[in-house]
Amino acid sequence: MVRKAAGGPGRAGRAVTGARRPEVRLPRLVPYGGAELEPDGDYDGLEFTEADLAGQDGGGARFMDCALTGCALDETRLRHARLLDSVLTGIRGVGTDLAEATLRDVELVDARLGGVQLHGSVLERVLVRGGKIDYLNLRRARLKDVVFEGCVLVEPDFGGARLERVEFVECVLKGADLSAAALTDVDLRGAAELDIARGVDRLAGAVISPAQLLDLAPVLAGELGIRVMGDAEG
Repeated sequence: MVRKAAGGPGRAGRAVTGARRPEVRLPRLVPYGGAELEPDGDYDGLEFTEADLAGQDGGGARFMDCALTGCALDETRLRHARLLDSVLTGIRGVGTDLAEATLRDVELVDARLGGVQLHGSVLERVLVRGGKIDYLNLRRARLKDVVFEGCVLVEPDFGGARLERVEFVECVLKGADLSAAALTDVDLRGAAELDIARGVDRLAGAVISPAQLLDLAPVLAGELGIRVMGDAEG
């Protein structure tokens, strides 16, 4: 999908390529047996319902055509895991480790997560809808065709990440860190709240609304070293 960015000629008025959303069609699933996750395990066509996976180690595991519903992921180790063509609904947890994982064609719905580690990960055709994620670590991650919709992101860290065709739709960003990030066709116009704590200078390659520009003006002025003062006296 291509959208026209507001503005005059040049970069500000060019078309914005929208993100491609995942189209997940799960097959008939088999209930998960309840054993603990195994490193480098292979999980195909399984349904995890209200499973307590807290503290378990599934590093390097592959989840394909799976549904995880209402699962606890506190301190679950999923480093280097691959989540493919899967739907995660109502998962919850603190300190979930998904560093250097791959998420492709994944829907994450109504998650309640805190301190989830996704640094160095690859996200492609991912939809994050609803829920709240605190302190999301996406440092040096690669995001392509990712949509954040109707969710709350508190202090998300995109430091050094590469974002291409990423959309923020009716979601809240509080204290976002874009330090050293590279943005291409990132659409922030639909964000319900846009608060950038660091890296506002990295917004080249993103599109924002006129109202958001006014909101960001003090931060932009500070970044450029501009002092804003009242009229001189006398």
